[in-house]
Amino acid sequence: MDSLKRTKVVDALNATAGQKILVKGWVRTRRGNKSVGFIALNDGSTIKNIQIVVDFEKIPEDSIKTITTGACIAAEGELVESQGKGQAVEILAEKIEIYGTADPETYPLQKKGHSMEYLREIAHLRPRTNTFGAVLRIRHNMAYAIHTYFHEHGYYYFHTPIITASDCEGAGQMFQVTTKNLYDLKKDENGSIDYRDDFFGKQASLTVSGQLEGELGATALGAIYTFGPTFRAENSNTPRHLAEFWMIEPEIAFMDKTELMDLEEDFVKFCVRWALDHCADDLEFLNNMIDKGLIERLKSVVDTEFVRLPYTEGINILQDAIKKGKKFEFPCNWGDDLSSEHERYLVEEHFKRPVIMTDYPREIKAFYMKINEDGKTVQGTDVLFPQIGEIIGGSVREEDYDKLMKEIEVRNIPMKDMWWYLDTRRYGSCPHAGFGLGFERLMLFVTGMQNIRDVIPFPRTPNNAEF
Repeated sequence: MDSLKRTKVVDALNATAGQKILVKGWVRTRRGNKSVGFIALNDGSTIKNIQIVVDFEKIPEDSIKTITTGACIAAEGELVESQGKGQAVEILAEKIEIYGTADPETYPLQKKGHSMEYLREIAHLRPRTNTFGAVLRIRHNMAYAIHTYFHEHGYYYFHTPIITASDCEGAGQMFQVTTKNLYDLKKDENGSIDYRDDFFGKQASLTVSGQLEGELGATALGAIYTFGPTFRAENSNTPRHLAEFWMIEPEIAFMDKTELMDLEEDFVKFCVRWALDHCADDLEFLNNMIDKGLIERLKSVVDTEFVRLPYTEGINILQDAIKKGKKFEFPCNWGDDLSSEHERYLVEEHFKRPVIMTDYPREIKAFYMKINEDGKTVQGTDVLFPQIGEIIGGSVREEDYDKLMKEIEVRNIPMKDMWWYLDTRRYGSCPHAGFGLGFERLMLFVTGMQNIRDVIPFPRTPNNAEF
């Protein structure tokens, strides 16, 4: 059968009728009558199936009895114009080879509706469904768009370490990496664990962010971006949190706050536009099956100018809304860290478009953010999106050594292992800025999926490290 070269289903559906063709894939459905059978085949290259017509006079029905939903087959035949509705072309089968059967009694993905909760339990098989095939093809396209954008704009892809000894986010949120025998931990004279005999000779963890090392790259290469896995050991069982997720973090020398906001808006619009241009079939499916307003919302983001809103003005808007009867679960006074409900109100109800919120209170933001002249606020720039809330968190970084050290001391941040970071402020310090975008948050927005566990192939969450 392999005398013919295999054609992917996506290409077969766009090919000219009248030629011999070989396709391989997994059976979505099989139906028929006494004289003819119809097999819907999908190979993952497109949301669409190709129909294979089996004439039982040419191919005995008994020889294909084991072809059921989930089976893997190869089919060779003539590509012809389809007689039925739903497809332009179909294959008149001349040969069929069965690679692997799928017992209809036990195969979990029979042709019926399945809940997202059920599909998470069979994450090893869920990529074969229409929904997850669409999500994963879009995920690939979003990753490609990210690399394309930064490459075309002169950024360098900078690989930051996954294992780190630096802790600027709080040890409670970090996963430890160790080769020590956990049943026989040596302690020092103070009762603390002695890490001198551990693999790295010190306490090490999985990274929560590549930003600090990214800043080192920006002060040498000018403009870099990271794109890799990050880890948070937060016990958060919410639809918006994962223990393992992917982050995009550009860092740019000589960039001010206005330029940073311009970059954030341009970058995220580029990604959404890429999805609209390159994932039309998958977006149409998700629009019909998951979120009826998806495509309209994506187009509205691309076509609109983002609001640029100081935090203080945002708080005033929220407090005015409360006076007019709007109820929020969490308080929103000046100095509070806004919750998702506040962010979504500003975006979805008040402005009805994305918002870049700036100039947050100093106390609720990270130590490295540049403090404004008022001494109370910092040059943070968070992008807030409909359905999601915060999708990007960015800021101008404090480049002054003395100011940065003062903030570190005030916050009691342990910096004994971070001398290398402070050296960027000692030697040739420069103004610089950057942001972090959670890749799965972007995926939630672009796909219309409701739970972050459903936009990554194998989610890692509290009490779940299956597959």
